[in-house]
Amino acid sequence: MTLLAMAWYVLPAAVAIDLAAGDPPGLPHPVRLMGRAVERLEPVFRKFSLPPGLSGFLFALCLVGSCFLVTLALVLAASAWHPLLGVLVQLGIIYTCLSSRCLYDEALRVRNLLASGDIEKARAHVGMLVSRDVNGLDGSAVARAGVETVAENFVDGVLSPLFYAAILGAPGAAAFKMASTLDSMVGYKNERYFDFGRASARLDDLLNWIPARLSIPVIALSAGLLLSTGRQSFQTALREGKNHSSPNAGIPEAAFAGALGVKINGPGMYHGRLVEKPWIGEAFAPPRPADIEKAGDLMLIATLTGMCAVTGLHVLLVLPGFF
Repeated sequence: MTLLAMAWYVLPAAVAIDLAAGDPPGLPHPVRLMGRAVERLEPVFRKFSLPPGLSGFLFALCLVGSCFLVTLALVLAASAWHPLLGVLVQLGIIYTCLSSRCLYDEALRVRNLLASGDIEKARAHVGMLVSRDVNGLDGSAVARAGVETVAENFVDGVLSPLFYAAILGAPGAAAFKMASTLDSMVGYKNERYFDFGRASARLDDLLNWIPARLSIPVIALSAGLLLSTGRQSFQTALREGKNHSSPNAGIPEAAFAGALGVKINGPGMYHGRLVEKPWIGEAFAPPRPADIEKAGDLMLIATLTGMCAVTGLHVLLVLPGFF
């Protein structure tokens, strides 16, 4: 077995715990610690007498590298104490890097608010999940934002952490989560972060590149099992996955759009300015509130499908001693 190998059942167990428990409120969460580390160290790296882009690169490298090494040391120390403790530490770390249940619950809440006719609360809640301006959105536009959130975050919040856990163990999943946290906090194309946050944004794009493309067969297979739309999902992802400013986000969005037969992405207001984005699933109808729940159900099936795929990958990487 390699240094970063783990028992084959750790990934399925982490997914099972996430689906059952989600992110219980009030409990300490490593991602919150990562966020605090970003907040505290950003001013330190900005004080360096270096170009902002180079300071931002060193900032991202330090945080992601440190997260990997600290997690690796923790796993090795626990395993040296007792092998079972090592397994439990790996399981706990990988579980906290997943967000399938949390994503499903948040999306379902938006759906329920729309179904109850409370458009104001639905707008407010979806506004906590997306970066666009939500004031004035009608029910269809809120539903569109809800479906997009589920589709895009399936890769970032589920498939990518599983992928890096499969090839680099719990340290890989934790390092990816730190890179994702950095992107969400400093990876903006505004005056403050255009240079300093560029490395964090590019690193997140790089790390999600393979998982985003792996999501095409994962989502299509899941759509075939759940909705009998696997071929349509696959074809839409290949045809329209590039219709996005992100090199990765449009791919799962297009796969979900084809699976559900809905039109998403498109023009939107961001910070008071209309941004003309191309449609994804242009031939389909706008989403309805019920499509948010369908997207959530598809995401859960895709989580299980993706878990099977990356567990198989992990087994191949650590044979012959994977038991």
